[in-house]
Amino acid sequence: MRQIDVAVIGTGWCGGIRAETLAASPLVKNLHVAETRDERRKEVAERTGAKTVTADYRDIVGNADIEAVYVCATPESTHYPIAKAALEVGKHVFLEKPIALELHEADDLIAIARRKGVKFTIGYSQRFNPKFAYARKKIVDGTLGVPVSALVSRHITRGLGKKITGRGKLSPAAMEATHDLDFVFWLLEPAKPVRVYAQGVQRVMYPATQAYDCQFITVTMDNGCVVVVGAGWILPPGYPNFSSTWIELVGSEGALIIDDTHRDVWLNTMTGGSVFPMSTMPGEQVDHVYAGAMGPETLHFLEAVIFDRDVMVTPAAARTVMEVYIAADLSSETNEPVDLPFSNADAVKIAEGAL
Repeated sequence: MRQIDVAVIGTGWCGGIRAETLAASPLVKNLHVAETRDERRKEVAERTGAKTVTADYRDIVGNADIEAVYVCATPESTHYPIAKAALEVGKHVFLEKPIALELHEADDLIAIARRKGVKFTIGYSQRFNPKFAYARKKIVDGTLGVPVSALVSRHITRGLGKKITGRGKLSPAAMEATHDLDFVFWLLEPAKPVRVYAQGVQRVMYPATQAYDCQFITVTMDNGCVVVVGAGWILPPGYPNFSSTWIELVGSEGALIIDDTHRDVWLNTMTGGSVFPMSTMPGEQVDHVYAGAMGPETLHFLEAVIFDRDVMVTPAAARTVMEVYIAADLSSETNEPVDLPFSNADAVKIAEGAL
């Protein structure tokens, strides 16, 4: 069995999960870590037994022994330069969402990966949620008939929302709805989005962060199916812990309802009150098992590299999602629908009212 050296750049919440998952895999020969925070770098090194630990991601990029890199750094503005540097030297790259902040950056990364002949994927972990995989199966095998509509409502807690918006002016469409847009477009392949209309609410978060409290996005697909995705981040702290999602998929021959509100495990104590464990989108380690989607997703990319398999999320699919959430932000600002496809130049013109 072939083993490889892998690296994780950025070991915060998600990067820490990926580092610990990789450290436990028999497919990993050596783990390497890059983390800018001194205390966190030491903590992750001790937990994972990493062979090398550095504060500078360029040490990872320049290490010829490393074949695959997981880019989990924040803020999101770092994604493009770090991923580009790793791809340029021929490393396989797993990049947390978003793929980039500008469409031309996404196009550049895709072109480099293609030119270098390396694996490149984006972290849309919800494809590894068993409930969502089941939905895909019921669409593909024809159980629901011809898709008619898809509705997703996702909300996360205010504390997490403030943490995310504190890293930059990214909207719920870009940071939360992005997972559900990816999921629904995956279900509906090969259909493509052709029009986006969105509305945003500015009552709670906007005065401090200039981020919408929530956005509701309507997407028209080229096969006539209508997709509605609502995403927000102002739930109170106690219920549920982090993420609550409700999904309705309707077809000509049936409907599928998915309750992903995380109310199935309820812990109530004198000191902590009511909490709903294991309700995070990434998931968490529970003793000897991993509860959630991020662990399996991390290993999927590792196996794709070692066994030369296709990645689950193509960078082209991630670019489509990016185009839609940019369109949603533009639509929320202009109060007008936005037709797809469009370019970076078109986005500027739309924002300025020229298109």
